[in-house]
Amino acid sequence: MAEPLDARTRLWRARVFFATGACYAGFYFGRKPFYVAKSTLEDTWGWNPEVLGWLGLSYLVAYSAGQFLSAFTGTRFGPRKVLLTGMAVSIACNLVFGFTSSLWLFGAFMLINGLAQATGWPAVVGTMGRWFRKDERGTVMGVWGINYQVGSIGANALASALLVFGLAWPFVGGSGVLLAALVFFWFNQADRPEDVGLAALEEESDAVDGGPEVGGWPRDVVVNVLLVGAFYFCVKFVRYALWSWTPYLLSRTYGLEADDAGYLSTVFDVAGIFGVIACGWLSDRVFRGKRAGASLIFLVAMAAATGLLFWMQPADLRVFTVILGVIGFSLYGPDALMAGAGAIDVGSPKRAVAAAGIINGMGSVGSVLQEVVVGRILSTDAGAGPVFGLLMGSSVAACALMTVLVVRGARGRAAV
Repeated sequence: MAEPLDARTRLWRARVFFATGACYAGFYFGRKPFYVAKSTLEDTWGWNPEVLGWLGLSYLVAYSAGQFLSAFTGTRFGPRKVLLTGMAVSIACNLVFGFTSSLWLFGAFMLINGLAQATGWPAVVGTMGRWFRKDERGTVMGVWGINYQVGSIGANALASALLVFGLAWPFVGGSGVLLAALVFFWFNQADRPEDVGLAALEEESDAVDGGPEVGGWPRDVVVNVLLVGAFYFCVKFVRYALWSWTPYLLSRTYGLEADDAGYLSTVFDVAGIFGVIACGWLSDRVFRGKRAGASLIFLVAMAAATGLLFWMQPADLRVFTVILGVIGFSLYGPDALMAGAGAIDVGSPKRAVAAAGIINGMGSVGSVLQEVVVGRILSTDAGAGPVFGLLMGSSVAACALMTVLVVRGARGRAAV
């Protein structure tokens, strides 16, 4: 049984918990306005879905590449410096988005914003890995992991509310919230307990012991990181397709106003909050730290929900909304758990930043691919049917990959 923590350690853990959570929630205020404003950008500047898809692609390519870069910079310079830099640059980029009508300038700063936003997840996960023990990570990271649903919902709601005042306001308002998160983070985060004179909470060790090495990592750890990364590719394809294009589909398919479409699309994220908490608790209390087993249950539900969406389309708006909520609940649990606590477990706390960067980088390739594919499909007369078919296929693939991880865990070759 773990030794009880002293009062100063408990206080610092609370500060880090909220500082990193606020930081990553804040990042969403620097990325969500573009997605909410897509139909308004089309109406204002004449940028059709394919052009909007390419703008999203420029962001996501940079974001994907930046994840792998963050695996190095977060380890080399420490999470604190990397996160503060990323937040500051993202604030500047969003101010440019609000005041330019140049497609090329907008696209260039989408690239820069992608790199800045990529500093977020690996570094906050790496910080949490140093402050919380393995036997509590599922529950802790489950509650902490709602930061990106809260951030997404808040950013979505703010951007939708401010959009009625003009195209610039969602970007300006988002920058203001991200600035507040930066200030709070500055005063309440430390990379490691040792940085504030406290003892380390866990001894440094490999996630899987023994065996040959690849690049200084145990081979089984490398295989596990790649499997989780491939799983995350599939999940991020689904998440970003719904996250990026649901407001547009609600506006164009069901005739909702842009602000109403933005509000309704938050059902996906709201349901996800409960899914993250439930999946994290299940992994600790029922599966005793085995994240893959808990995640697989949720992924099967996600595959069933995406299949239902494909089968029932075109669905009634109310039915579409309910299914969207079910997908959010069943997707976000495995998403947050495997990219957060799972990344720490599979790579060990000492490699958490690098493992999270690689996993999220591979996942971000899925978000890049969906932006191009979905944008192209919606620019044709094919409708949303092929999009829903892709979501179903990606969900089934995620189930298959998670099954492999469950089997490897049962054989002692995976720590998830």
